[in-house]
Amino acid sequence: MDRSYQEEPESLEASLLQMIHDHNHASAILRERTEKAKKEAIQTAARVSDLVVNAVNEGVQEVYINEKRIEMEIRALTARIMLFKKQTDQWLTASHAINTAVKEIGDFENWMKIMELDCKSISAAICNIHQE
Repeated sequence: MDRSYQEEPESLEASLLQMIHDHNHASAILRERTEKAKKEAIQTAARVSDLVVNAVNEGVQEVYINEKRIEMEIRALTARIMLFKKQTDQWLTASHAINTAVKEIGDFENWMKIMELDCKSISAAICNIHQE
């Protein structure tokens, strides 16, 4: 019995050592798989992140280009508006000058009629004086 008792501890110890070895081996394999999965997850996340950033950047770039086009159109329209304003001011000045000239012509015509009537009155008065 002594021998079986002594062999049992050795076989128990060997079994425990084997179990520890198996456990360490399984843990190492699990760690390797976990690390590999972690690396793959990080790479996949990086790829997804890059794709999302690229997609967003394309939209932002398109918006930026459109914004620049709109700003250029605004500048062009502002320049045209200023040109039209200048032309409108010139037309207003010219039409005001024409209106003033027409009024002066009308005033001159009125003055001429009054002068004509005055001259006729004076002429008639001179004729009346001369006939008497």
